[in-house]
Amino acid sequence: MIFSIGDLLPESDLRTGVDLLVRLVEAAGAIIIFVGAVVAFTRLVTVGLRERQPEIFVSVRLTLGRFLLLGLEFQLASDILRTAISPTFREIGQLAAIAAIRTALNYFLGREIKEERAQIAAEKVPEGSGKDS
Repeated sequence: MIFSIGDLLPESDLRTGVDLLVRLVEAAGAIIIFVGAVVAFTRLVTVGLRERQPEIFVSVRLTLGRFLLLGLEFQLASDILRTAISPTFREIGQLAAIAAIRTALNYFLGREIKEERAQIAAEKVPEGSGKDS
């Protein structure tokens, strides 16, 4: 006798399980973004306001940006999970729109982080490196 997945696990149970996973992944993404905001704010207050150097603010932005990128990836993963079980064309269209927006956000945020890192690296010229001679 051949069994199908539907015989072992009814679609309603599968939907319930995936819904729980979606909520967990969404919560993980939200927590990552929240933790990133707290870390960035703490660094801004403790280091940035004390030293008042522009490089500190760029560093804080880069830290927050990395957390945002990771959080957005988790949010995208939850959207993909949401449409994993017999999606409708409407759900697929919504996923495509959400994925396009989040992918564009990730791309531009990642590009900005890369440019900021390059700028910081260019500004860090060691004293006595022989460039003044």
